[in-house]
Amino acid sequence: MELMQELSLLLLRLLFFHLPRPTPSSNLVRPNFKTVAGFKTIPVESTIIIIIVIIFIPSRSSMDLDMAHFLLVDARKGKENKKVASPSKGDYRKHLAEAMVMDRTRILSFWSKLPAPTNLNFQENVLANQPADRTLDAPDLIDDYYLNLLDWSTKSIVAIALKNTVHLCNASNGSCSELLRVDEENGPITSISWAPGGQHIAVGLNSFVVDLWDTTASRKLTTLQGGHRGRVGSLSWNNHILTTGGSNSMIINNDVRMRSHKVQTYRGHRQEVCGLKWSNNGQHLASVGNDNLLYIWDRSMASSNPTSQWLHRFDHHKVAMKVLAWCDQFQSNLLASSGGSGDRSIKFWNINTGVSLSSIDTGSQVSSLLWSKNKRELLSSHATMQNQLILWKYPSMDKVAELNGDVSRVFFTAQSPNGCTVASAGDERLMF
Repeated sequence: MELMQELSLLLLRLLFFHLPRPTPSSNLVRPNFKTVAGFKTIPVESTIIIIIVIIFIPSRSSMDLDMAHFLLVDARKGKENKKVASPSKGDYRKHLAEAMVMDRTRILSFWSKLPAPTNLNFQENVLANQPADRTLDAPDLIDDYYLNLLDWSTKSIVAIALKNTVHLCNASNGSCSELLRVDEENGPITSISWAPGGQHIAVGLNSFVVDLWDTTASRKLTTLQGGHRGRVGSLSWNNHILTTGGSNSMIINNDVRMRSHKVQTYRGHRQEVCGLKWSNNGQHLASVGNDNLLYIWDRSMASSNPTSQWLHRFDHHKVAMKVLAWCDQFQSNLLASSGGSGDRSIKFWNINTGVSLSSIDTGSQVSSLLWSKNKRELLSSHATMQNQLILWKYPSMDKVAELNGDVSRVFFTAQSPNGCTVASAGDERLMF
């Protein structure tokens, strides 16, 4: 930029010396304007000067001077020093360039070529002590332990919420698209959950409401409102019933087929409801919250004005919880739960008897739990740098495998319909 400025000054000097000089008999030699079609034209010398001034006195409000400097100087240096630059410096320049241009096309774009689909079992495909097969950038992913921002549909479509947007990824061919975007007033998105059929998705918002979307038509069907007075951070489906949990401690059953959707409520939590999960048979609902409590609700006991309707109430965890996993594969009355960094345990419950079966200290905060659909195994994700994913053998709770990825923390996981693949999200990345 300095070189260009020096050249412009030199041109101005040359043009100045070639202009007519004033004589003693005249104060100033006036340019010889010519008339063309009734209009006066400016001499060539003046035109050149004006052009130069216009070029080098731009409107700086519309310019990115840092980017201009990088493109004119740093990018040229990169080419000149390509032979002597170290690989680390080359990578640094590449990442710097990507960051400066703010390439938004990187949203949910694959880091490498999409591999061919595999049919490995749960253990081999997820925890063979190998890095993830597929990694996508997920900028604006909110790292909030108490939110629920990832889900996998029965039609093998992965939904992920990135601040104020929801994106859909086809796990078969790797294609991704934006489904919806909410404004700042209603955002951010605090929870998402696929309906059983895999076509509709519920989206909980920070503005106390839940939007229901048809993903095939890419349009909003309805908005469920009036039940919560805080963010809706947890969702769970039971056929046509969508259960919502909010920061106002309320749990509400909503019949999405009805205009007056609020049909039942559950009252028991004293603080935010962070996790909800219906059993596979649709009879029992498990809920956990910021009050360190785990409740088991019987659907037949719900009412619009309850007094004490819970089936079981457990206070064994030491801190706030959000993680629940029903074992629908081989023991339908078995429930696993876990707590945050101050608890670090996984506990198992017999819902029929209301008895605590066992507990194990994992050594770190547990952010999600998934039962294997093919074996007596449980997958846990952890919000630490050492233990991202651990596969446990049940009921012995011996470690079967452990995967240490390159992300700082894993906040959310989701399992494919066939149980062969797990998606994990954290540190602004989505991995398969």
